Amino acid sequence: MPKGKHLRLKDKVVIVTGSGAGIGKSIAEVFAAEGAKIVAGSRREINGQPVVEGIIDAGGEAVFVKCDVSEEAGVKKLIETAVSTYGGIDVLVNNAGVNFVKPFEKVEPADWDRVINTDLRGTYLCSWYSVPHMLKRGGGSIINITSVHTLACLPGAAPYDAAKWGIIGLTKSMAVEFASRKIRVNALSPGLIDTQIWDDIQAASPDIDECLSYWWSNIPAGRVGTPKEIAHTALFLAGDESRYTTGANIVVDGGMTSQLISQEPYQSKSLEGKTRE
Repeated sequence: MPKGKHLRLKDKVVIVTGSGAGIGKSIAEVFAAEGAKIVAGSRREINGQPVVEGIIDAGGEAVFVKCDVSEEAGVKKLIETAVSTYGGIDVLVNNAGVNFVKPFEKVEPADWDRVINTDLRGTYLCSWYSVPHMLKRGGGSIINITSVHTLACLPGAAPYDAAKWGIIGLTKSMAVEFASRKIRVNALSPGLIDTQIWDDIQAASPDIDECLSYWWSNIPAGRVGTPKEIAHTALFLAGDESRYTTGANIVVDGGMTSQLISQEPYQSKSLEGKTRE
């Protein structure tokens, strides 16, 4: 870990779910570099354990727990490991989730249950089991990683959209309930980020140039975001700088949800606007 600088999360105990790749991996690494003790949860040990080993090799503290957040027993083990290893919980990052795209009429009840149970129920379970330990520490921060789907939707994502909007409701309800007890609860909604999802989008496109042109026309910044950019926003929500921030949904999307429609594929003439009499 870096020497000679102020560590923003020094000795804070942080649980990060879905930490085996992408955004979760970056959050675990960035938080560890700021002095946090990381409890990294992931469904696959082959993904999660190397993240922990990398943190340890860099001089940090971390432990891996194999955990499917949709299953209560796994969540209990995750929380118990954090408490038994490091003595408590200061920050919870609910990052684990599954992406989902399928036409609504083809969505089976099993599909619905899988997405809702991982994305929404998993967020509830991890939060529910963490809150008592945060209260013992005098407060804490819960960061729910959601999506720009909490502001607008795409066709074929009904279970995913329902889960992410549900997380926003849970975030705001908990924020109001626990503000007086110094537990802050916020949501962080990434746009298109350079993770496996972006790789899958490109692989599914018959023409990569058309794919890029389409997405760049929908992202004013003209690029996808990086997992580390999301991690640094999460770092703000985890640290003392955000102690008056709770119940928020912070969007990090390169302007995607601020744009009304895609840019015109031609140069429009100026529209000065006439005053209506």
